[in-house]
Amino acid sequence: MSRHPAVDRPGMWRFRQPSVIPGFGLTLGFTILYFSLLILLPLLALAIRSAGLGPAGFWAAATDPRVLGALRVSFVTALIAAGINVVFGTLIAWVLVRYRFPGRRLFDAIIDLPFALPTAVAGIALTAIYAPNGVIGAVVAPLGWRIAYTPAGIVIAMIFIGLPFVVRTIQPILEEVSHEVEEASATLGANRFQTISRVLLPSLTPAVLTGFALAFARGVGEFGSIIFIAGNIPFVSEIAPLLIFIRLQEFNYGGATAIAMVMLLISFAMLFFINLVQAWSRRRYGYGN
Repeated sequence: MSRHPAVDRPGMWRFRQPSVIPGFGLTLGFTILYFSLLILLPLLALAIRSAGLGPAGFWAAATDPRVLGALRVSFVTALIAAGINVVFGTLIAWVLVRYRFPGRRLFDAIIDLPFALPTAVAGIALTAIYAPNGVIGAVVAPLGWRIAYTPAGIVIAMIFIGLPFVVRTIQPILEEVSHEVEEASATLGANRFQTISRVLLPSLTPAVLTGFALAFARGVGEFGSIIFIAGNIPFVSEIAPLLIFIRLQEFNYGGATAIAMVMLLISFAMLFFINLVQAWSRRRYGYGN
């Protein structure tokens, strides 16, 4: 059966070629609708509510000294925790991929425990361990160290909840890197440090940055596992999500949305920067293309 002449006639529209994967239009529409309802609309409502304060009101709510202190605590501790998770999460992923030992499967399963464990339960458990009368807190208390009810306790809670993001992001990439690549590097005369720094790390850089970004984002927005161990002292250990909760209890919805909007803008800017670094690393080392 011949095609319609209009298909090849100059100046006429062409019939759309059928897609290899059927249902593109329906699935794309559902994706956009789902994305809009769950992400775009809530963010738009947040922006509209915070804009209702006016420029002066929004600035006053966002630059309140207590708000700035809470934002500083949240973002600084999240950065520290994400950095620690990158180092130790990479080592854990390396051990799980490169070595076989008794109990490896159990250890691998425990990594996902923070995903399933309720955050409040995690916070209570960490507080019981690191409080001055806890198992670890009682040991370090005679040395003059306090972990619970300080920013150090916040960092520990963020490390606990963020570690799986780093391990599970780096682990699949390590599994794709063959031992033959390392052996070829050694054959060409590279020592162990050169193999790690010039062969392994470039391939892991995008995954490491992704794990860092995920752990950082989770730490900034964490609430349940932190409020028990933080102490919640303004200007010392009060996090921004807790201050948002306090503003809501005070029926200060404008102040709460202003803090949330500032957190959103800062988080988006940092994640955008991390994505730029990821794109640069892929172009630089040729991975992910």
